[in-house]
Amino acid sequence: MYKPELVNTIKSYNGKQFVTDLIAGIIVGIVALPLSIAFAIASGCSPETGLYTAIIAGFCIAALGGTRCQIGGPTGAFTVIIYAIVNNPQLGVGGLATATVLAGIMLILLGVLKLGGLVKFIPYTIVVGFTAGIAVTIATGQIGDFFGMHPQFPMTVMGTEYAKMPGTFAGKIAVYANSLSSINLYSLIMAVVCLVIIFLWPRVTKKVPGSLIVIILATIANIIISNIAGDNPAWHTDIIRDRYSIPNGLPKPALPDFTLSTIQTVFPTAVSIAVLAAIESLLSAVVADGMIGSKHDSNNELIGQGIANIFSPLFGGLPATGAIARTATNINNGGRTPVAGIVHAIVLLLIMMLFGKYVEYIPMSALAAVLMSVAWNMAGIPAIRKLLKGQKSDITVLSVTFLITVFIDLTYAIGIGLIFAAFLFIKKMIDVSEVQESRGTIVSGITGDGQEETLDVPSGVLVYEIDGPLFFGTVRKFELAVERAGAEFKVLVIRMRNTIYLDAGGLQALDQCKAACDRKGVKIVLSGIHTQPYMLCEKTGMADKIGRENIFDNIDGAMTRARELVQA
Repeated sequence: MYKPELVNTIKSYNGKQFVTDLIAGIIVGIVALPLSIAFAIASGCSPETGLYTAIIAGFCIAALGGTRCQIGGPTGAFTVIIYAIVNNPQLGVGGLATATVLAGIMLILLGVLKLGGLVKFIPYTIVVGFTAGIAVTIATGQIGDFFGMHPQFPMTVMGTEYAKMPGTFAGKIAVYANSLSSINLYSLIMAVVCLVIIFLWPRVTKKVPGSLIVIILATIANIIISNIAGDNPAWHTDIIRDRYSIPNGLPKPALPDFTLSTIQTVFPTAVSIAVLAAIESLLSAVVADGMIGSKHDSNNELIGQGIANIFSPLFGGLPATGAIARTATNINNGGRTPVAGIVHAIVLLLIMMLFGKYVEYIPMSALAAVLMSVAWNMAGIPAIRKLLKGQKSDITVLSVTFLITVFIDLTYAIGIGLIFAAFLFIKKMIDVSEVQESRGTIVSGITGDGQEETLDVPSGVLVYEIDGPLFFGTVRKFELAVERAGAEFKVLVIRMRNTIYLDAGGLQALDQCKAACDRKGVKIVLSGIHTQPYMLCEKTGMADKIGRENIFDNIDGAMTRARELVQA
């Protein structure tokens, strides 16, 4: 039954907890301000859309989710998808709103159907690969503001004409390379100093993020320097006000375009948004659980995330999910219930209404530095190093997902990464699976109590042991092995103690083996069969074909039955 975590925590709520939640909510709300703006700009949208997202979605995720301390809003994971769709002339912001609402509906369905645990089945290598790819894409998109470049469009680079900043990695690099002469030294110095402060600030304190400090310091410093330098272009760096304006309130809600053609076009993007929102929100919830010793409800959390992603675009917002860094900041400052997340949303609304005009003075180079630090943290360098020391199959999945994310599209990266992971897993299962033939007196492995096992295989009996699952990938190995059974054998014992899984392909192989043995007058005895293979044999009638009297859970009973059949 769906019950938001807010309902559970409010029962024992008290004034003391409200004070700590209030303080944490105020702090994380202030921290979320530059990040929300930065992620919106990196997505190719105006800064207020990031604020709308943090306010509307942040409120819904806290009030309606299944986690005690989750802080929701725009995150770096979505910037690649959003940038691609808003720069698509056929879709734009309207198409993004439709895709986000569809993703919200998908998330609610996942929660209602109690499929929250399915997110755990996405391989770790894929998560690391596309996260690193997103990090590279975010960093690439900030090169222009970091260096203070002003590319002049239209621009022709190596025979390709660009009317505006392209969305592809290669296109951006080409434009930047052609715009090196426009680098602004003042912007570059400001960005570098901001980046250094961000990385060194944790040595001072970890309660207040360095991103907030550099935004404040850079804004004040730029105002002072601009007043001193006057109109000197060498001492000018773009600020938010040069490109955007911050409104002083929320817009009126508006429904997105739900025509069939638009839905068909944005559906793959909606799936990607839903998957990313589910992964990042549940990962953030797990981190929060570890920090405060609680336990979240993944299905309720997905429902809350879904509702947030339905309402966010109605008010001009972007896709949203749980933000790990902001959630950790909330917890570190005393936030222990969803009330802190609600306060955070209210604080952002008040800031936008009362101080929006001051936000417009934030330098773009400082925001670029903040996003560069976000990209570095997202890249997961330690995790990549560990994976690169591991199996070739893991390295392959990681590399394929990363390269497709960077050079093609995140939507394809997830799908193709899953295909590669599944294919390589199947190949691995095939490689480790064996079908071993046993004749005469044999010594094979150990028994269940750890003792060495010796079998006396009588004349006229052939034993084949299947080591691993018998499924469509290993069927041919099994077929080749049983084909070697000559007519001089009266009994074929198929030992399945290491076969815990059987699929339709494996069942068909058993059926064909049974038919071949019937033609030769050879009886089949199954030994050491596990629950799943046995249940499948029962349901499909294979147990009756082989004969229930010829199916055993241990080798001793199977060998006794084999001797009886040989002597018959």
